[in-house]
Amino acid sequence: MAFLPFLLLVPALLSFLFTFGTGVELIRFISLRALFVQQPAGAGAPQHRADPAPSYEWRAVLRDPNIVHPLMMDVGLIVLFILQHSLMATERVKRWTSSCLGVLQRSFYVFCTALALQLLMRYWQPVPDGPTLWNAHTEPWVTWIPLICFILHFIAWLVIFSIVLIFDYAELMGIKQVYYHCLGMGDPLAVKSTRAVRLYSHLRHPVYLEFLLLLWGVPCLSLDRLLLALLFTAYLTCAHSLDQQDYLYLRAQLDKKFQVFSREEAAYGDLLAQNGPSTYKEN
Repeated sequence: MAFLPFLLLVPALLSFLFTFGTGVELIRFISLRALFVQQPAGAGAPQHRADPAPSYEWRAVLRDPNIVHPLMMDVGLIVLFILQHSLMATERVKRWTSSCLGVLQRSFYVFCTALALQLLMRYWQPVPDGPTLWNAHTEPWVTWIPLICFILHFIAWLVIFSIVLIFDYAELMGIKQVYYHCLGMGDPLAVKSTRAVRLYSHLRHPVYLEFLLLLWGVPCLSLDRLLLALLFTAYLTCAHSLDQQDYLYLRAQLDKKFQVFSREEAAYGDLLAQNGPSTYKEN
C-alpha cells in the first residue's frame, strides 16, 4: 500500500503535540510558578524593611527531614532527566534506537525528553519550610523586583522562540525525517550545508544564557529553586560547546531571516500602495 509509510506521521505528530504541551507546561513551571505562585511560608503579605529576617542554622536545616526528603526527591528527578537527555543523545544509543525505530528515532528521543520533563514537573517537591537565599517580597522591593523579573523572563522566552525560528523546528521535533522518508527523499540532514552539520554536532543547548536567566532571575530563591538552578546550570555549562564559527553561522542565519521578513514586509507595503488608490476610487 502506497499510503502505509504515511502512517508513520501519526506517532511523529503525537510526539510533537505532547512535546508542545510539555513546552507550555515548562513555561508555567520555570517562570509563572516562580514569579507569581512560589513564596516561602509566611510570605503571604509583604514585609517591611524594619522587620527582622528569620535566621536559620544550616546544620539544623540540612538535618530536618521535612527539608531533606523533598530535596532528595528533586535531585532524583533532575538526575533522571539529565541521564535520559544525555545518554539517548550518544551515538551508540542513537544507532541502537535508529536500528529499532528507523525514521522515528528523533521523535522517540523528543518524546522521552518531554516525558522526563513531565515527571520532573509533576512530582517536583517544593520546600516551603526552608530558608530562602533572597526574598524580594518585602518593602520596598515587593513591586519593582517581581516586575523586573517578569520583564526579563518575557524577553528570555521571546529570544528562545526567535532562535527556534532560525533552526528547522520540524526537523528538531522529528517530523521532517518521517515526511522525507514517506516521499523517498532520504535523510534531511544529508542536504544540509557543512557549516550547519558542524553546528548540529556541537549544538545541545543554543539558548544557554537565556535559560540561566530564567533559572536565576526570580524574586524569591528558595532551596528547591536553588537546587534546580545549580544542577541545570552545571549541566548546561558542561553541554555548551559552541565556538566562534558556530556563532558566526547563527548570526548569518539570523540575518537571512530578517532579510526575508523585510522583503516580505516591503512587498506587502508596495502591494497596499498599488491597490490603495484604485480601491478608494471603486468605493
